[in-house]
Amino acid sequence: MKIIVFGAGAWGTALAVTAAARHEVTLWARDPGHAQALAAARENPRYLPGMTLPGSLQLRSGAEVASLAADADLAIIATPMAGLRDMLARLRAHAGPVAWLCKGFEAPVGGADGLLGHEVKAQVAPRLRGGVLSGPSFAQEVARGQPTALVAASEDAQVRDALVAAFHHANLRVYANDDLVGVEVGGAVKNVLAIATGLCDGLGLGLNARAALITRGLAEMTRLGVALGARAETFMGLSGLGDLVLTATGDLSRNRQVGLLLARGRSLRQAVSSLGHVAEGVYCARTVVSRAGRLGVDMPISRAVVALLDGNLKPGEAVAELMGRGPVAEAA
Repeated sequence: MKIIVFGAGAWGTALAVTAAARHEVTLWARDPGHAQALAAARENPRYLPGMTLPGSLQLRSGAEVASLAADADLAIIATPMAGLRDMLARLRAHAGPVAWLCKGFEAPVGGADGLLGHEVKAQVAPRLRGGVLSGPSFAQEVARGQPTALVAASEDAQVRDALVAAFHHANLRVYANDDLVGVEVGGAVKNVLAIATGLCDGLGLGLNARAALITRGLAEMTRLGVALGARAETFMGLSGLGDLVLTATGDLSRNRQVGLLLARGRSLRQAVSSLGHVAEGVYCARTVVSRAGRLGVDMPISRAVVALLDGNLKPGEAVAELMGRGPVAEAA
Protein backbone atom coordinates (compact mmCIF):
# COMPACT_ATOMS: atom_id res chain seq x y z
CA MET A 1 0.00 0.00 0.00
CA LYS A 2 1.31 3.47 -0.90
CA ILE A 3 0.73 6.12 1.76
CA ILE A 4 1.66 9.79 1.75
CA VAL A 5 1.62 11.81 4.97
CA PHE A 6 1.40 15.59 4.50
CA GLY A 7 2.96 17.20 7.55
CA ALA A 8 6.17 16.29 9.35
CA GLY A 9 5.24 17.29 12.88
CA ALA A 10 5.21 14.82 15.77
CA TRP A 11 2.01 12.97 14.91
CA GLY A 12 2.55 12.84 11.16
CA THR A 13 6.10 11.59 11.66
CA ALA A 14 4.99 8.99 14.22
CA LEU A 15 2.34 7.52 11.91
CA ALA A 16 4.75 7.53 8.98
CA VAL A 17 7.32 5.68 11.09
CA THR A 18 4.89 3.02 12.28
CA ALA A 19 3.42 2.44 8.81
CA ALA A 20 6.80 2.29 7.02
CA ALA A 21 7.48 -1.19 8.37
CA ARG A 22 4.62 -2.61 6.29
CA HIS A 23 3.90 -0.12 3.51
CA GLU A 24 5.57 2.24 1.06
CA VAL A 25 5.37 5.55 2.91
CA THR A 26 6.32 9.11 1.95
CA LEU A 27 6.53 11.89 4.54
CA TRP A 28 6.05 15.40 3.14
CA ALA A 29 7.32 18.54 4.89
CA ARG A 30 6.05 21.97 3.91
CA ASP A 31 9.51 23.52 4.43
CA PRO A 32 12.16 22.14 2.02
CA GLY A 33 14.85 22.85 4.61
CA HIS A 34 13.02 20.73 7.15
CA ALA A 35 12.74 17.86 4.68
CA GLN A 36 16.44 18.07 3.87
CA ALA A 37 17.35 18.07 7.56
CA LEU A 38 15.19 15.01 8.19
CA ALA A 39 16.75 13.18 5.26
CA ALA A 40 20.27 14.01 6.40
CA ALA A 41 19.82 13.16 10.08
CA ARG A 42 17.21 10.38 9.66
CA GLU A 43 15.59 11.90 12.71
CA ASN A 44 13.03 14.61 13.53
CA PRO A 45 14.85 16.26 16.45
CA ARG A 46 12.30 19.04 17.01
CA TYR A 47 9.21 16.86 17.22
CA LEU A 48 10.43 13.28 17.89
CA PRO A 49 13.98 13.50 19.25
CA GLY A 50 15.82 10.20 19.50
CA MET A 51 13.51 8.35 17.10
CA THR A 52 15.37 7.04 14.04
CA LEU A 53 13.45 7.33 10.78
CA PRO A 54 13.32 4.00 8.90
CA GLY A 55 15.54 3.78 5.85
CA SER A 56 12.51 2.90 3.73
CA LEU A 57 10.70 6.13 4.64
CA GLN A 58 10.83 8.57 1.73
CA LEU A 59 10.98 12.31 2.37
CA ARG A 60 9.56 14.94 0.04
CA SER A 61 8.79 18.64 0.04
CA GLY A 62 7.67 21.48 -2.14
CA ALA A 63 6.24 19.54 -5.06
CA GLU A 64 2.61 19.90 -6.04
CA VAL A 65 0.54 18.25 -3.31
CA ALA A 66 -2.14 16.89 -5.64
CA SER A 67 0.38 15.20 -7.93
CA LEU A 68 2.11 13.53 -4.99
CA ALA A 69 -1.21 12.26 -3.64
CA ALA A 70 -2.26 10.95 -7.05
CA ASP A 71 0.28 8.15 -6.79
CA ALA A 72 -0.84 7.09 -3.29
CA ASP A 73 -3.53 4.68 -2.13
CA LEU A 74 -4.12 6.82 0.96
CA ALA A 75 -3.34 10.46 1.72
CA ILE A 76 -3.02 11.64 5.31
CA ILE A 77 -3.17 15.32 6.29
CA ALA A 78 -1.07 15.79 9.42
CA THR A 79 -1.14 19.57 9.72
CA PRO A 80 -2.55 21.53 12.67
CA MET A 81 -6.20 22.58 12.35
CA ALA A 82 -5.09 25.93 10.92
CA GLY A 83 -3.62 24.20 7.87
CA LEU A 84 -6.47 21.79 7.13
CA ARG A 85 -8.53 24.05 4.84
CA ASP A 86 -5.59 24.76 2.53
CA MET A 87 -4.62 21.10 2.27
CA LEU A 88 -8.18 19.95 1.61
CA ALA A 89 -8.53 22.59 -1.10
CA ARG A 90 -5.34 21.39 -2.76
CA LEU A 91 -6.61 17.79 -2.66
CA ARG A 92 -10.23 18.53 -3.58
CA ALA A 93 -10.03 16.68 -6.93
CA HIS A 94 -8.25 13.64 -5.46
CA ALA A 95 -10.10 10.40 -6.25
CA GLY A 96 -8.79 8.24 -3.41
CA PRO A 97 -9.36 8.29 0.35
CA VAL A 98 -8.02 11.21 2.39
CA ALA A 99 -7.95 11.46 6.18
CA TRP A 100 -6.85 14.19 8.56
CA LEU A 101 -5.35 13.87 12.03
CA CYS A 102 -5.99 17.32 13.54
CA LYS A 103 -8.47 17.73 16.38
CA GLY A 104 -10.37 20.90 17.06
CA PHE A 105 -12.45 23.65 15.51
CA GLU A 106 -11.12 25.91 12.80
CA ALA A 107 -10.58 29.50 13.93
CA PRO A 108 -13.76 31.51 13.26
CA VAL A 109 -13.76 34.08 10.45
CA GLY A 110 -15.79 37.24 10.87
CA GLY A 111 -18.96 36.53 12.81
CA ALA A 112 -19.19 32.89 11.77
CA ASP A 113 -18.50 29.99 14.13
CA GLY A 114 -15.38 27.89 13.66
CA LEU A 115 -15.87 24.58 11.88
CA LEU A 116 -14.94 20.97 12.54
CA GLY A 117 -12.83 19.16 9.96
CA HIS A 118 -15.72 17.47 8.16
CA GLU A 119 -17.50 20.84 7.92
CA VAL A 120 -14.40 22.41 6.36
CA LYS A 121 -14.28 19.56 3.85
CA ALA A 122 -17.95 20.09 2.97
CA GLN A 123 -17.14 23.69 2.07
CA VAL A 124 -13.91 23.32 0.10
CA ALA A 125 -13.86 19.70 -1.13
CA PRO A 126 -17.41 18.30 -1.00
CA ARG A 127 -16.69 15.40 -3.35
CA LEU A 128 -13.56 14.29 -1.53
CA ARG A 129 -13.76 10.89 0.17
CA GLY A 130 -12.65 11.98 3.61
CA GLY A 131 -12.46 11.01 7.26
CA VAL A 132 -10.43 11.36 10.43
CA LEU A 133 -8.04 9.15 12.37
CA SER A 134 -8.43 9.98 16.04
CA GLY A 135 -8.34 8.59 19.56
CA PRO A 136 -6.10 8.52 22.64
CA SER A 137 -2.56 8.70 21.32
CA PHE A 138 0.70 10.42 22.18
CA ALA A 139 2.98 10.54 19.15
CA GLN A 140 6.08 9.47 21.08
CA GLU A 141 4.45 6.24 22.26
CA VAL A 142 3.12 5.36 18.81
CA ALA A 143 6.53 5.94 17.25
CA ARG A 144 8.12 3.68 19.88
CA GLY A 145 5.65 0.91 19.09
CA GLN A 146 3.86 1.02 22.44
CA PRO A 147 0.30 -0.40 22.44
CA THR A 148 -2.28 2.12 21.20
CA ALA A 149 -5.89 2.03 19.96
CA LEU A 150 -7.33 4.53 17.47
CA VAL A 151 -10.62 5.07 15.66
CA ALA A 152 -11.00 5.54 11.90
CA ALA A 153 -14.11 7.63 11.35
CA SER A 154 -15.85 8.36 8.08
CA GLU A 155 -19.25 8.05 6.47
CA ASP A 156 -17.42 6.38 3.57
CA ALA A 157 -16.58 2.71 4.10
CA GLN A 158 -13.66 2.94 1.64
CA VAL A 159 -11.98 5.56 3.82
CA ARG A 160 -12.49 3.53 6.99
CA ASP A 161 -11.17 0.38 5.33
CA ALA A 162 -8.11 2.18 3.95
CA LEU A 163 -7.19 3.56 7.38
CA VAL A 164 -7.55 0.16 9.02
CA ALA A 165 -5.46 -1.49 6.29
CA ALA A 166 -2.79 1.19 6.58
CA PHE A 167 -2.28 1.36 10.33
CA HIS A 168 -3.79 -1.66 12.11
CA HIS A 169 -1.09 -4.03 13.36
CA ALA A 170 0.09 -5.85 16.48
CA ASN A 171 0.76 -2.73 18.56
CA LEU A 172 -1.78 -0.39 16.98
CA ARG A 173 -5.44 -1.35 16.90
CA VAL A 174 -7.70 0.69 14.61
CA TYR A 175 -11.47 0.51 15.11
CA ALA A 176 -13.89 1.72 12.44
CA ASN A 177 -16.74 4.14 13.19
CA ASP A 178 -19.17 5.87 10.84
CA ASP A 179 -20.05 8.62 13.35
CA LEU A 180 -17.66 11.23 11.99
CA VAL A 181 -19.41 14.07 13.83
CA GLY A 182 -19.10 12.37 17.21
CA VAL A 183 -15.47 11.45 16.75
CA GLU A 184 -14.56 15.00 15.75
CA VAL A 185 -16.50 16.61 18.59
CA GLY A 186 -14.76 14.33 21.08
CA GLY A 187 -11.35 15.16 19.64
CA ALA A 188 -12.04 18.89 19.85
CA VAL A 189 -13.72 19.26 23.23
CA LYS A 190 -11.33 17.00 25.14
CA ASN A 191 -8.57 19.57 24.52
CA VAL A 192 -10.59 22.27 26.30
CA LEU A 193 -11.39 19.95 29.19
CA ALA A 194 -7.72 18.98 29.49
CA ILE A 195 -6.88 22.63 30.21
CA ALA A 196 -9.44 22.57 33.02
CA THR A 197 -8.03 19.33 34.44
CA GLY A 198 -4.48 20.67 34.31
CA LEU A 199 -5.69 23.69 36.24
CA CYS A 200 -7.36 21.43 38.81
CA ASP A 201 -4.19 19.39 39.32
CA GLY A 202 -1.95 22.45 39.31
CA LEU A 203 -3.99 23.95 42.13
CA GLY A 204 -3.69 20.71 44.10
CA LEU A 205 -7.44 20.18 44.39
CA GLY A 206 -7.08 16.40 44.66
CA LEU A 207 -8.07 13.23 42.87
CA ASN A 208 -11.75 13.54 43.81
CA ALA A 209 -11.91 16.88 42.01
CA ARG A 210 -10.09 15.48 38.99
CA ALA A 211 -12.52 12.55 38.70
CA ALA A 212 -15.51 14.85 39.00
CA LEU A 213 -14.14 17.26 36.41
CA ILE A 214 -13.44 14.55 33.85
CA THR A 215 -16.84 12.93 34.37
CA ARG A 216 -18.81 16.15 34.15
CA GLY A 217 -16.66 17.21 31.23
CA LEU A 218 -17.63 14.04 29.41
CA ALA A 219 -21.28 14.98 29.98
CA GLU A 220 -20.65 18.41 28.43
CA MET A 221 -18.90 16.87 25.44
CA THR A 222 -21.76 14.42 24.89
CA ARG A 223 -24.43 17.12 25.07
CA LEU A 224 -22.70 19.21 22.41
CA GLY A 225 -22.04 16.21 20.19
CA VAL A 226 -25.65 15.00 20.27
CA ALA A 227 -26.86 18.54 19.50
CA LEU A 228 -24.59 18.55 16.44
CA GLY A 229 -25.95 15.20 15.22
CA ALA A 230 -23.61 12.65 16.83
CA ARG A 231 -24.58 9.43 18.59
CA ALA A 232 -24.29 9.50 22.39
CA GLU A 233 -22.54 6.12 22.52
CA THR A 234 -19.61 7.44 20.49
CA PHE A 235 -18.51 9.47 23.50
CA MET A 236 -18.06 6.32 25.58
CA GLY A 237 -15.48 5.12 23.06
CA LEU A 238 -11.89 5.88 22.12
CA SER A 239 -12.45 9.37 20.70
CA GLY A 240 -14.59 10.46 23.64
CA LEU A 241 -13.83 8.98 27.05
CA GLY A 242 -10.55 7.44 25.91
CA ASP A 243 -9.02 10.59 24.46
CA LEU A 244 -10.38 12.71 27.31
CA VAL A 245 -8.75 10.55 29.98
CA LEU A 246 -5.42 10.52 28.18
CA THR A 247 -5.30 14.22 27.38
CA ALA A 248 -6.58 15.31 30.78
CA THR A 249 -4.22 13.15 32.86
CA GLY A 250 -1.12 12.48 30.73
CA ASP A 251 1.74 14.91 31.22
CA LEU A 252 2.69 14.66 27.53
CA SER A 253 -0.55 16.55 26.82
CA ARG A 254 0.12 20.13 25.75
CA ASN A 255 -3.39 21.22 26.73
CA ARG A 256 -2.99 19.79 30.21
CA GLN A 257 0.34 21.61 30.47
CA VAL A 258 -1.39 24.91 29.70
CA GLY A 259 -3.70 24.39 32.67
CA LEU A 260 -0.82 23.41 34.95
CA LEU A 261 1.16 26.51 33.96
CA LEU A 262 -1.81 28.84 34.43
CA ALA A 263 -2.30 27.39 37.92
CA ARG A 264 1.32 28.25 38.70
CA GLY A 265 0.73 31.88 37.84
CA ARG A 266 2.01 31.96 34.27
CA SER A 267 0.21 34.17 31.78
CA LEU A 268 -1.47 32.53 28.81
CA ARG A 269 1.19 33.96 26.51
CA GLN A 270 3.97 32.52 28.69
CA ALA A 271 2.24 29.16 28.94
CA VAL A 272 1.72 28.78 25.19
CA SER A 273 5.19 30.03 24.21
CA SER A 274 6.89 27.65 26.62
CA LEU A 275 5.34 24.61 24.93
CA GLY A 276 6.90 25.14 21.51
CA HIS A 277 3.97 23.30 19.89
CA VAL A 278 0.30 24.01 19.19
CA ALA A 279 -2.17 23.49 22.06
CA GLU A 280 -5.43 23.25 20.10
CA GLY A 281 -7.64 23.71 23.16
CA VAL A 282 -6.46 27.29 23.55
CA TYR A 283 -7.56 28.15 20.04
CA CYS A 284 -10.88 26.29 19.89
CA ALA A 285 -12.29 26.87 23.40
CA ARG A 286 -14.18 30.00 22.39
CA THR A 287 -15.70 28.23 19.39
CA VAL A 288 -16.81 25.31 21.57
CA VAL A 289 -18.63 27.70 23.90
CA SER A 290 -20.02 29.80 21.04
CA ARG A 291 -21.47 26.83 19.18
CA ALA A 292 -22.85 25.37 22.38
CA GLY A 293 -24.55 28.68 23.16
CA ARG A 294 -26.17 28.87 19.74
CA LEU A 295 -27.53 25.35 20.25
CA GLY A 296 -28.72 25.97 23.80
CA VAL A 297 -26.22 23.48 25.25
CA ASP A 298 -24.93 24.16 28.76
CA MET A 299 -21.13 23.75 29.08
CA PRO A 300 -20.08 25.38 32.37
CA ILE A 301 -16.59 23.85 32.50
CA SER A 302 -15.80 25.02 28.98
CA ARG A 303 -17.21 28.48 29.77
CA ALA A 304 -14.93 28.71 32.80
CA VAL A 305 -11.93 27.77 30.65
CA VAL A 306 -12.75 30.55 28.19
CA ALA A 307 -13.12 33.08 31.01
CA LEU A 308 -9.75 31.95 32.37
CA LEU A 309 -8.04 32.19 28.97
CA ASP A 310 -9.55 35.63 28.38
CA GLY A 311 -8.28 36.84 31.73
CA ASN A 312 -11.78 37.38 33.12
CA LEU A 313 -11.27 34.82 35.89
CA LYS A 314 -8.25 33.88 37.95
CA PRO A 315 -7.57 30.15 38.50
CA GLY A 316 -9.08 30.07 41.98
CA GLU A 317 -12.09 32.08 40.85
CA ALA A 318 -12.79 29.63 38.02
CA VAL A 319 -12.93 26.76 40.52
CA ALA A 320 -15.16 28.74 42.86
CA GLU A 321 -17.55 29.56 40.04
CA LEU A 322 -17.91 25.89 39.08
CA MET A 323 -18.33 24.67 42.64
CA GLY A 324 -20.78 27.46 43.49
CA ARG A 325 -23.34 26.45 40.87
CA GLY A 326 -26.77 25.38 42.12
CA PRO A 327 -27.66 21.68 42.38
CA VAL A 328 -28.90 19.88 39.27
CA ALA A 329 -29.78 16.29 38.37
CA GLU A 330 -26.79 14.30 37.14
CA ALA A 331 -28.47 13.57 33.82
CA ALA A 332 -29.16 17.27 33.22
